[in-house]
Amino acid sequence: MRLLIDTQVLLWAIYRPESLSAPLQERLADRHNEVFFSAVSIAEIALKTSLGRADFSFDPQEIMQAAQDSDFVELPLTARQTLHLARLPWHHRDPFDRLLVAQALEEGLRLITADRLLAVYSELVEVHR
Repeated sequence: MRLLIDTQVLLWAIYRPESLSAPLQERLADRHNEVFFSAVSIAEIALKTSLGRADFSFDPQEIMQAAQDSDFVELPLTARQTLHLARLPWHHRDPFDRLLVAQALEEGLRLITADRLLAVYSELVEVHR
C-alpha cells in the first residue's frame, strides 16, 4: 500500500509515535507499505518555524532527515499535482492541506491525516488519531 502522511502525522511519527494508534504505527513500519512524506509538509513546517511561533519550534531540516531515516520517501510537489487544485471543491481552506489532498488524488496515494475535515474529499483520505 502507498501512503502519504500529512504534516501532523509526520510530526507524531517522528516525535510522538505514542499519539498514533497501534495499527497505524504498524502500517507505517510495515516494509510492504511505501510511506511518503511531502515536500509540502516540510514547506509548512519551515513557514511556521519562520514565523517564530512559541507553540511551534520544529527544525524542518531535522524533520526531513528523521523522515528519511525512518525510510519514508520524499514526495516532491509537481506542477501536474498542483493542477488538481483547480478541481478541488473548497471544503477546506488550508492551502497546505489542499496541496496534500491534490497530491494524494493525483498520485493515487492514501492520505493519512488527523484532520477530519479532509475526509470529504475522497475515500483515499483516512482519518486517524
